[in-house]
Amino acid sequence: MSRARGAYPWLTALPTRWADNDPYGHLNNATYFSLFDTALTLWQIESGVLGDGPDAPRMLVVETGCRFFQELRFPDLLHAGLRCSRIGRSSFTIELALFRGAAEEAAATGFFAQVQVDAKSHRPLPLDAPRRALLKTIG
Repeated sequence: MSRARGAYPWLTALPTRWADNDPYGHLNNATYFSLFDTALTLWQIESGVLGDGPDAPRMLVVETGCRFFQELRFPDLLHAGLRCSRIGRSSFTIELALFRGAAEEAAATGFFAQVQVDAKSHRPLPLDAPRRALLKTIG
């Protein structure tokens, strides 16, 4: 995964909170995953990936990971970057990075592998052409 800010076509600002710090004075490890999840969900809402209604396909996270390079802490203003690194038949992988302020190198990188499933059966559902095209815009 790239740590370079320019490698991530979609960015959003995410403020940290006092409650995000652990007793050591930096962001708790679990907070990184929460920030990644918030950024991914914001992109999915903004881009229309998340469908409405009980029959809309669902996106299930099947694998996730994080690498830490620098400590982050409150009151850092972070920027989360997203890019799609892999598109499969019914799944895709989104890589994420957290940048402190205007930093050009990520303090942490991570990923979410997601599978699109049918709302009722929870069986994998092939990605349609519009969804594939959307993922390619951040590829």
